[in-house]
Amino acid sequence: MEKKYQIDTAENRAFFRDGAEALLTFGRAFPSPGGGAYYLGGRGEPQKDRNRETWITARMVHVYSIGAMLGLPDCERLAASAMLAFTDGELRDRANGGYYPGVRADGSILPDKQCYAHAFVILAASSALLAGIPGAEALLADAEDVFLRRFWDEKEGMTLDTWDTAFTQADPYRGLNANMHTVEAFLAAADAAGDDEWRARAGRIIERVIAFAEGNDWRIPEHYTEAWVPDPECSRDRPDDPFKPYGATPGHGIEWARLITQWALSSPRIDEGKRASCIRAAENLFRKAVDDGWNADGAPGIVYTTDWDGKPVVHDRMHWTLAEAINTSAVLFRVTGNEEYAHRFSEFTEYLDQCVLDHETGSWYHQLDRENRLLETVWPGKCDLYHAFQAMLIPYAAPSLSVASAVRRGELI
Repeated sequence: MEKKYQIDTAENRAFFRDGAEALLTFGRAFPSPGGGAYYLGGRGEPQKDRNRETWITARMVHVYSIGAMLGLPDCERLAASAMLAFTDGELRDRANGGYYPGVRADGSILPDKQCYAHAFVILAASSALLAGIPGAEALLADAEDVFLRRFWDEKEGMTLDTWDTAFTQADPYRGLNANMHTVEAFLAAADAAGDDEWRARAGRIIERVIAFAEGNDWRIPEHYTEAWVPDPECSRDRPDDPFKPYGATPGHGIEWARLITQWALSSPRIDEGKRASCIRAAENLFRKAVDDGWNADGAPGIVYTTDWDGKPVVHDRMHWTLAEAINTSAVLFRVTGNEEYAHRFSEFTEYLDQCVLDHETGSWYHQLDRENRLLETVWPGKCDLYHAFQAMLIPYAAPSLSVASAVRRGELI
């Protein structure tokens, strides 16, 4: 296998460094006049006829804040321009508090309030704080306050998923996608601001998720009732839903494995036995997801979803799943020293180079079919840089730190 696919070689480091810089160049046209981020097309062109959404805008703040800390040109300006959407722009709800899910092309507001989107605002504000973006400290305080009052369920140690716009009625649906990105955001806030209560809250979510997964042969149930009873048949009629797909999602098992490992390594409140137990859980999640999803139908790539026996349901390959596979294989290799993970990392990186990387633009194709041909049914275009950009950095970042804090502290391997 070529050296550029092998972790810790000079060739691999250059491949990842160049990939990160190419992505930041590709995404530069995202800002809208109101501070939000345009959804990007296949060549990085802003798609001005689409909604400008909070989760995309927050991700771009996060990515370009990291770019600024890396010293790359114009990234600080781009991060600051997107952050305006939350501090004084089109995505802030001044009447009810919090942040709209997005605005339509005509400027009208999308309804409801989403935990998923609010978690990304915390992540964005944490990264902007580290990058020294003006207003980031106040934004982080506001985002944390809204989240604790509206989305954090202290009794359950989990999050609510969705409210109506005015925060008067909560949806009974509960889901792990929002909780997963909440863990990511809480760990980022703890690292950026030094408040370890956020890490403790992340740990409460993680403990529940490990229990859910262990009781289901390490395939994580995604959807739940209001009482946190698994709903395994949810979305059977729309199995390729981008946020609530039916069945198990191997990419989420892989992503949870990385977040669990990060929490276990960084938490001062657990002993070595608990830490080792969490890392074993992460390994179980990773292996089950890769066994179920990787090359599951005779072609390279990780399938989007499987049924509860591990049989593929939606065969499409989503770019974010590959990004997380690259991240987690590298993290588990660094933590355990097991060459199995280094081998997986090489396989995933080779697949990225051969199938998913758009060599003409330096970006990643967001969705491929089961034969690795471009498909744009769920993710047309290339909406944002978040997953791909992080995958260019996390393999060489300290596994105990959120990626922005690793960059800020210079803890890159």
